[in-house]
Amino acid sequence: MAGLLPGALAALEVGVSAATIRKWVQQGHLRPAGKQGRAQLFRLEDIFAAERNTRRAHELAR
Repeated sequence: MAGLLPGALAALEVGVSAATIRKWVQQGHLRPAGKQGRAQLFRLEDIFAAERNTRRAHELAR
């Protein structure tokens, strides 16, 4: 699928761990855009948006 990255690769692009990507999915901050075998695939822009939103929420909670 063009333009979609598996979670581990998307995590590297954004500078977070693959576990963080899984956590965002579990918490509803991020939705997979597809699957390839067992791997969830994500749009890079969705990953960046989830990172911005969770960082912003973290800063507001301080």
